[in-house]
Amino acid sequence: MNQSNAAIPPAPQTVRFVLARTSHPGNIGAAARAIRTMGFWRLVLVSPQRYPDPQVEAMAAGADDVLAHLVQAPSVTEAVADCTRVYGLSARRRGVNLPELDPRMAMAEIVPLLDAGREVALLFGNERSGLDNDELSVCQAMVRIPSAEDFSSLNLAQAVQVMAWELRMAMLGAVSEAPPDHDAPPATAEQMERFFEHLFATLHEIDFHKGRSAVTIEQRLRRLFHRALPDARELRILHGVLADAERMARLAKERGAGG
Repeated sequence: MNQSNAAIPPAPQTVRFVLARTSHPGNIGAAARAIRTMGFWRLVLVSPQRYPDPQVEAMAAGADDVLAHLVQAPSVTEAVADCTRVYGLSARRRGVNLPELDPRMAMAEIVPLLDAGREVALLFGNERSGLDNDELSVCQAMVRIPSAEDFSSLNLAQAVQVMAWELRMAMLGAVSEAPPDHDAPPATAEQMERFFEHLFATLHEIDFHKGRSAVTIEQRLRRLFHRALPDARELRILHGVLADAERMARLAKERGAGG
């Protein structure tokens, strides 16, 4: 990821607000203002359609420190690679197999992770189309902001403001429910993605799907392992199990070919 300014950043924070494929530059500035008013400053852009642009500074209304330390990433995967948890914002129910939370349920998970120094991302999609399935695939949960059934779509900056406010209130002590404790930090998104690549390749090699579509099973497995929050040591064990399964599958094929 490339930082737009080399100045010394504000106090460290482990939460980032990620905007994917933003179409209107004014929304970038308004989002910067929204998080700054709640005491946050880490804003990440992924493939914005118009940036830099004078409307960014105009709509930021003085949130210059946020813009000075704004980061651009070439993909959502890279933007959240070191994150323990990624929460995707969606205005509507999607055909993906992810836990669906409201903002306060999400904060009950997020605040203890931040207190423990874990990296967390809040991911917002394009203004018109929202998050696509590839972007949602890096998320461990989907967050929907409760709104009127007949007029449910919030402006991007409004959604950012709501989440930033909920997070500030939760950090001030409004949320007490915490996720299970871990002896070791949960694996990062990058570590989880490497594991999923290994897992799905192994399932293909042992012909687990037997000609059936792998998409649904892979989505369910992603949800299962994201819910379990494995740490890096546990992933190493699972990688070892998969490597043994691959080895045994190759031996069986060799014996079959030789017989």
